[in-house]
Amino acid sequence: MNKWKGKSKGTVLGYKIFVWCIRNIGIRSSYAVLYFVAAYYFLFQKKSNQYILYYFHKRLNYGYWKAKRSIFRSYFTFGTVLIDKTAISAGLREKYTYEFDGIENLRDLLASKKGGVLISAHIGNFEIAEHFFADIDFDCQINLVTTDQEVTVIKEYLESVAVKESNIKFIYVKEDMSHIFEINQALANNELICFTGDRYFEGSKYLETDLLGKSAKFPAGPFLIASRLGVPVVYVYVMKEDNLHYHLYARVAQNIKNRDSQGLLQSYVQNLEVMIKKYPLQWFNYFDFWDDVD
Repeated sequence: MNKWKGKSKGTVLGYKIFVWCIRNIGIRSSYAVLYFVAAYYFLFQKKSNQYILYYFHKRLNYGYWKAKRSIFRSYFTFGTVLIDKTAISAGLREKYTYEFDGIENLRDLLASKKGGVLISAHIGNFEIAEHFFADIDFDCQINLVTTDQEVTVIKEYLESVAVKESNIKFIYVKEDMSHIFEINQALANNELICFTGDRYFEGSKYLETDLLGKSAKFPAGPFLIASRLGVPVVYVYVMKEDNLHYHLYARVAQNIKNRDSQGLLQSYVQNLEVMIKKYPLQWFNYFDFWDDVD
């Protein structure tokens, strides 16, 4: 599988193991289990290894052996992000610290009473943002627009171990375009609409631009919709740092003309490149992103 098909990998058993480890040996000790998981993926996931090697070696210009080591480190980092998401949902929010870089951008967005669009990426751990928003009196409904038809039993299991119901609502992209009505209604209620802008799958409409010096395809939907709604657009990321600490970023899309979807994409990619270069191990796209791997 060299293209993303709209589904993410994962099993209920894997999440049950995470929960057991978190509850019985603690968060940091649970990370130790990931050495075995990351080693398995490093040894046996030949295709995804090939694509990640290309990312580190050809796009970030790492030396060959540094790129090879980074494959293992990427898998390990992804595992820690999943453990953190599970731990926070299970009631261990107090174990983590955070800093918010750009909260005023989101406050200004909500003050406009138009709603707003957040565009993120498969980088870091955006799904835990709501737990930190609660600490800073950021009371707003977030709607996550997704094409990811996640296995429902995984979602149901995570909900069963959560100490409280998630405040994030999901709007699923549908072929009949009815999701557009849901988006417009949410904006009318001064709610936030969040897209991920870095994962195109075959058969859907796309836009193209350079990322890390090479042309790539991006899903057209987030940029077409956001550029036509006439509402503020903010790029948001929640990045993992050392010692159970997270750094939340919010950056306003600057100087974007109305209905200029390509201009919005260009702005987004410039912002995303900054985050990728600062946190190279936290961009979790394990497929042939640039259509350039044999």
